[in-house]
Amino acid sequence: MPSRIGMEKQLSQKESFEQATIEQFGTQQIKLGPWTSYSLLEDPKHMAFVLSRYKFVAKMLRQNGRTLEVGCGDGFGAPIVKQHSSEYIGVDVDQRLINDNNERLSSKIENMNFVLQDITQSHELGKFDTVFNIDVLEHLDADKEEDFLTNSINCLKDDGIYICGTPSAYSADYASEVSRIQHINLKTGPEKKKLFERYFEYVWIFSMNDEVVHTGFQPMAHYLFALCASKRK
Repeated sequence: MPSRIGMEKQLSQKESFEQATIEQFGTQQIKLGPWTSYSLLEDPKHMAFVLSRYKFVAKMLRQNGRTLEVGCGDGFGAPIVKQHSSEYIGVDVDQRLINDNNERLSSKIENMNFVLQDITQSHELGKFDTVFNIDVLEHLDADKEEDFLTNSINCLKDDGIYICGTPSAYSADYASEVSRIQHINLKTGPEKKKLFERYFEYVWIFSMNDEVVHTGFQPMAHYLFALCASKRK
C-alpha cells in the first residue's frame, strides 16, 4: 500500500501536469493537408526530411522580410518559414490546395496567405525579400523551366535571396518508381550552379542527406539546395 504522503505527491504531480498543458489541450487542432496525410500513413519518415528542408530555408531567408513560396503544395512547412518572416505568401496551380491551405492555416496564422497562381504565366505578386521553391523544379518540363525561373526571380527584390531545393540527379538510381516517373528535370550540383549563375552573381550549392545539410562531396548528396544572391541586371 502506498503511503498517504506518496499518494498526495502523485496527485500533486498529476495536477501540475494538467495545469502545465491547459494551453496545448485548449488549442484548436489542425488537420494535415492531403500530401502530408499520405506521407504520415505511407512513409512517415519523409515528413522529417520535408520539415528539415523548410528549416534550412527559414535559417537562410531574409529574416523578418516578405517571403514568397512558389509551389507551396499543402503548406506543411509554411509555418516554419512564416515564423521567420513578417509575411508569407504561398502560390500553387491547384485550386484545391489553395482553398484547403487558406481554410486550415491562413485563418489561424497571421500574415499567411495562399494564392492560386501559375508562375510560368503573367502575375502581379509584388516584390519579396526572399523567394523560394522546394521540390518543384524537378517536376517541370524543360520548356517551362526558363519561364518558371524568370518569373519567380522577377518577384525578388534586387538585394533579395533566392533558394531552390530539389532532389539531386546523383540519387536518381536509388529513387522509387513513382519518383522516377515524376522527376523529369533533375540536375547535378555543377548543373544547378551553372543554371542559377545565369540569373545571380553569387550561387552557393549545399548538399543534403536526410535531415543533414552539408558542403561535402556532392555526388553522394540525395538533395541539393541552390542559395542565390545579387540578381544579374
